[in-house]
Amino acid sequence: MAKVLMNGNSAIGEAAIRAGCQCYFGYPITPQNELTEYMAANLGRKKGCTFIQAESEVSAINMVYGASAAGVRAMTSSSSPGISLKQEGISYLAACQLPAIIVNMSRGGPGLGSISAAQSDYFQATRGGGHGDYRGIVLAPSSVQELADLTYKAFDLADKYYVPTIILGDGMLGQMVEPIEFKYETPEKLPLRADALRGAKGRPSRVIKTFTSNPSELEEINWSLFRRYRLIEKEEVACEHFMTDDADLIVVAFGIAARIARGAIKTARAQGLKVGLFRPITLWPFPIVQVQELAKRVKYYLVFEMNMGQMLEDVKLALGGKGEVFFHGRPGGVIPTPNEVHRVVSRLYYQKGLK
Repeated sequence: MAKVLMNGNSAIGEAAIRAGCQCYFGYPITPQNELTEYMAANLGRKKGCTFIQAESEVSAINMVYGASAAGVRAMTSSSSPGISLKQEGISYLAACQLPAIIVNMSRGGPGLGSISAAQSDYFQATRGGGHGDYRGIVLAPSSVQELADLTYKAFDLADKYYVPTIILGDGMLGQMVEPIEFKYETPEKLPLRADALRGAKGRPSRVIKTFTSNPSELEEINWSLFRRYRLIEKEEVACEHFMTDDADLIVVAFGIAARIARGAIKTARAQGLKVGLFRPITLWPFPIVQVQELAKRVKYYLVFEMNMGQMLEDVKLALGGKGEVFFHGRPGGVIPTPNEVHRVVSRLYYQKGLK
């Protein structure tokens, strides 16, 4: 199949349609509006599909809740403050064990912040965000091609584990234009969930709810979710190694920051510095075991994020004190250059006597 030139937001939309997304509910917010626009223009080409621009972010996530309860593949998207408004609905989806796709093309914060790209929503995405004991799978693309590929994968993961699944991008990835190839077509038969609310003629009615006045019943729901999360942690971790085989210093970065770091590492390698990149693709589950494997032979790590150090906590927890961890971050929507990261890498490399 020939490659096409698309921006990241539109690529997510096309991938979602090809993955069998039947319902999209959204509300405008920069820098993800092209996704809503793409779905408005193109979702209708598939018979039986529905696009609604909701009156608010809260309405949109609850429409996703209803559509997923009815057994269809549903998606919403927004950017940082809009995702905050969706958090209660995401918690409800998790409690009811309903699959759904939530796209966050994050921007600078906190508060209304700016419309520039940032990675300040890591905690919100990986710690659940809403109330209660729950998790959602979190995927972090670093290119337009990967935005498309992981969107397709997100629908399958959500349906496999009955969990809300988050695609965590940023304003830069959403606006970036790159050639991509759509490797997948809509499955001939989408999974038909046995627990979907499709009418009760000839059988007992089903009830989907999150409230119970019985603490023991709610405890068992939590344990059931916990067991599923442990399975996800075992089966669905994804990460990328770039020039780590002989590295003395490893940069740990995700999403667009990893893209920036890759350029810095190529420059460092050209100068003879043994620097590599470790990129988590699943932010939850975080690739703990893979980090621990690196720690058997690498002592120094530089965590690079476009925030004040959120993934930094997970890297330190994974290492368990077995390496020295340094941090370089640019919050608020400031977009660092590969040259900036290269300067930080080089300075640290020489300070530690690695060359």
